[in-house]
Amino acid sequence: MSDSIPVTRRTALLTLATFSAVTTGCRPQPRHRAPLTFVLVHGAWHGGWCWKKVVPLLRADGHQVHTPTLTGLGERRHLASPQVNLSTHIQDVTAVLDFEDLHDVVLVGHSYAGFVIAGVAAQAKARVGHVIFLDAFMPEDGKSLLDYSPLPPGFNDVVQRQGDGWRLPVPFTVADFGVRDPIDVAWVTPKITDQPIATFMEALKLPADSFAGLRTSYIRTTDGEPFEPAATRAAAAGFNVSEMTDAGHDVMITKPRELVTRLVELSS
Repeated sequence: MSDSIPVTRRTALLTLATFSAVTTGCRPQPRHRAPLTFVLVHGAWHGGWCWKKVVPLLRADGHQVHTPTLTGLGERRHLASPQVNLSTHIQDVTAVLDFEDLHDVVLVGHSYAGFVIAGVAAQAKARVGHVIFLDAFMPEDGKSLLDYSPLPPGFNDVVQRQGDGWRLPVPFTVADFGVRDPIDVAWVTPKITDQPIATFMEALKLPADSFAGLRTSYIRTTDGEPFEPAATRAAAAGFNVSEMTDAGHDVMITKPRELVTRLVELSS
């Protein structure tokens, strides 16, 4: 009969600790990413509200997130006026960077906001580290949004009759943005607001070196005009181009978790 060794609580804990250390050393360790600072800029007719599903996912991963609403839209629609233009919206975002004292920002622009973030990158490059065009217009110097996407036939009359000559009602259904889940449709539909038409009419002044020294990416989520050609121009300019074409245009609403994964992967 062999001698037995009494097992005390302390001996058991030390044994478990040793076993854990050995086995943990054999397993791949999780990758720890440095926290990022995201500024997410919404597209036309939307507001900061459209990032509601994305924000908690990014913050849960330790990232800082800002979702400014552009003047005259969303909860700031009471500030809409004929004077609100693209320059106003560029100023909205550059002010966030300045007053929040943000640096090395991952600046994401959805749809129309491709124009906005391009202008911000040109004016506040010292605060930006990475620009991501999310199914967005890829502007060129001296062009306006209407150069890439003219108003549908008859919509000039709509602006005059329904928009007092300066507001553009959304010319699409929520389903055209790719939002089809009934719960999402009920959430999004009442939040869509008219867009000051001057934001589409103002040409962007974009110096040739606007993106020099910055990381640049493009995520395409729809096929055809106007964003597939925008992605093609981005690729020609050396951007990192990827696709999520099963998500629809409003990917932040339809595929928030997948979008967060893509944004972090591109920026890490």
